[in-house]
Amino acid sequence: MEQPPLGSGPPPEPAAPPAPSRGRLIAFAGVCIALALGSIAYRALVIGHIEQTSMMFIGLPTLIAIFVAAIPTGKSVTGMIMKTMTLFFLLLAVLLIEGAICILMAAPLFYSIGLLVGILVDRARVRKDIGRMRLIVFPLLAIMSLEGISESLSFPRDEVISVSRQLNIPLAAARAQLAVGPTFQLTELPSFLKAGFPAPTEIAGNGLEPGNTWRIHFAGGEGKPGDLNARVVESSTNRIRVARTTDTSHIAHWLDWQDATWELQETASGGTQLTLTMRYRRLLDPAWYFKPIERYGVRKAGEYFLDQTFRGK
Repeated sequence: MEQPPLGSGPPPEPAAPPAPSRGRLIAFAGVCIALALGSIAYRALVIGHIEQTSMMFIGLPTLIAIFVAAIPTGKSVTGMIMKTMTLFFLLLAVLLIEGAICILMAAPLFYSIGLLVGILVDRARVRKDIGRMRLIVFPLLAIMSLEGISESLSFPRDEVISVSRQLNIPLAAARAQLAVGPTFQLTELPSFLKAGFPAPTEIAGNGLEPGNTWRIHFAGGEGKPGDLNARVVESSTNRIRVARTTDTSHIAHWLDWQDATWELQETASGGTQLTLTMRYRRLLDPAWYFKPIERYGVRKAGEYFLDQTFRGK
C-alpha cells in the first residue's frame, strides 16, 4: 500500500491553552479580596477622620500584607505583597481617590511594611516558626498603628523652623520690601515643592501695621485652590509677627500654620540680617516619618519666600 508523502494530510490540531492551576486562581481571588478590603478600610479611615494617623500609613498596609500572606500559595509571599501594594496605589490613582503627592508620601511606608511582612513570612515558612513571628512582629505593627488617633497617643506636634538672609540693603529698605511682599515665580519653586504640592500663585496685603491682613492664594498640585489668610499681630522696627486666621488651601490637610515672625537686625556694614521664623503643627503620623519631611518642606518654603521677596537684594 502506497504511503502518503511526508507533510501531506490535515494540519495537526492546535494544542489547547493550559487551564489555570487551582493555586493561581486562589492567588488571584485572594489579591482581589485584599484590594477590596484595603479600599473599604481606606474609606472607613476617611469617614472616621483618622486618615492622617498611623492607622492609615502603618495599619492599612499591615492589614493588606497580612491578608495576602495568608493566601495559600507556593509563590513568594514578598512578591505577591509588593504586587498587591502596587495595584492598590494604581486603584487609588485611577479612581482619583488620592493625588500623586499623597501616593508618593505613602508609598515608602506601604512598601517597607509589605517587604518586612513578606520577608518574615517567607523565612518563617522555610523554618516553620511562623507562630513566633506572629507573637512579635504583628503586635508591634499594631501598636505603631495607634499613633495619632488621640493626643495621648501622639508625639509633640508643634514645630519651629527658621531661615535667614544677609541683605545688602538698609534695615528701613528691607522693611519696606517686606511691606510689598514677594512676587512668586513658579519656575523658581524648589524641586521638592514641585512634587505635587499646591503652589503660591499670588499674594495680596495692605501693610505691616497691627490689624493689617494678608492673603496668599494656592493653586495647582493636589486638592482644590484655596487661600492662606493672616493678620499682623505685632509690629516694630525690628520685628513683625503675622498670625494665621484661616487656611482653605490643601496644605491645611498636612500641617496647621500658626504664625510667622520676621526679625531684622542692622549689620556693621549697613546691611540687614533678616530671620524668618515659622511655627506650625504637624498633622500627619507617624512622627518619625513625616516630621523630617514636613520640616524640610517648610524650610524650603521659607527660603523660597525670602528669595522671591528680596530677589537680587
